[in-house]
Parts: sequence; C-alpha cells; structure tokens
Amino acid sequence: MSMPFYVAPEQVMKDRADYARKGIARGRALVAIRYAEGIAIVAENPSETLRKVSEIYDRIAFAGVGKYNEFDQLRVAGIRAADLKGFQYSRDDVDARSLANQYAQILGNIFTHEMKPMEVEILVAEVGMESDRDQMFHILYDGTVVDQRDVAVLGGDADAIGERLRDGYEPGLGLAAAVKLGVSALAGPDRELPTTELEVAALARGLGRRCFHRVNDLGVAEILS
Repeated sequence: MSMPFYVAPEQVMKDRADYARKGIARGRALVAIRYAEGIAIVAENPSETLRKVSEIYDRIAFAGVGKYNEFDQLRVAGIRAADLKGFQYSRDDVDARSLANQYAQILGNIFTHEMKPMEVEILVAEVGMESDRDQMFHILYDGTVVDQRDVAVLGGDADAIGERLRDGYEPGLGLAAAVKLGVSALAGPDRELPTTELEVAALARGLGRRCFHRVNDLGVAEILS
C-alpha cells in the first residue's frame, strides 16, 4: 500500500495566499476616500463596459479588483442578499456590516475548502445619515475583514498608493478634492492617468434615498482641470 502524498496545512494556505495575491497584483488598483458629503471611489479602469464600482443598495456601494468574473459574481450575490433582506424585513435593516460579514464567509469558505481561491479583493461602503456613520469594509481573498475609516486601497501596489493617499488626505474634503487626491495617488509621480482610464463614483448624502451616482468622463475632466 502506497503512502498518500502529504502537504502541511500551513504550506497549502501559504501557496493559496501567494496565488491569490499574485492574481490581484496583476489588476489595476482603486481607492475610496471619505469626503464631507459621503464617500468617493476612484478606480483605474480602461474598459468602457466592465465596471469595478457599482450600487448594491440605497446607501451601499460595491467595488472590486482582481478577476472581473469572480468579483462580479460576488456583486450579484450581494445585490440579491440585500434585496431579499430589504423585502423580508425593512430597507433600513440592510447595512454594509452584515453584507461584509456574508462576503467574508463566502471568501473564507472558498479559500479554505476549494482548490483555487478567488483572486479578488472587495470593498463594501455605506454612507450614513451623518458623516460619523459612514462605513467602509475591505474584504480580502481569504475572508479577512478590515474596517477602514477615512481611506481604503485595493489592488496592486497598495502600500505605495496608500502612503500617497494618507499623506494628502484631510478631513472635510469636497468631492472634487477627494477625486483629485484619488487620481494623483493612483497615478503616482511618474505618470498621468487620462479620464478615459478612470472610473469614478460617489455615495452622497444629499441625493435622497438612492445615494450612488457615477461621475462621467466629462465630469471627471472638469474636476481634474
């Protein structure tokens, strides 16, 4: 009788984490920034049809980096979960924290039990009725949830982008200033990002029940000019 091939659990987890991180690092990054009236999300995205940032529910947005088909599956699952909870209970019961916990369970189970982990990082952001109730949850490929306060960075080169972002951040920024900061943090000192390669969206308190809106290329060009 031959002995079964054995690999230490620690090595399996390390290999899966390395695989996921390499896949995520190949993608382009995105940043989220709290400003005076909500949360701005700026992503480097050259596609005109595939979106990294989208609305989940009235006051909640979703953003993802990594393999598009994988984080888009998570986006759809989040919309269905939010709609079901809002229908069964109340729209006010749908919140970013519970969605982030559900995403963490999904990603954690896949990372632990499946052969291939998801090559994604996702962000669930919610704008509150007041600024101190804004929430941002960064969920990693292994199901780890990180509660972010003022800024969040997802994707490749996150350390350098995060450093530039934190250096330029000030409480009470306007939307235009937040978008400029996000674009400059993504671009860095050595390149310039055209508006056609940017995806910009915001959750704004002043928009009524549905707080999510996109900023089109013309609006981004006006902000950056």
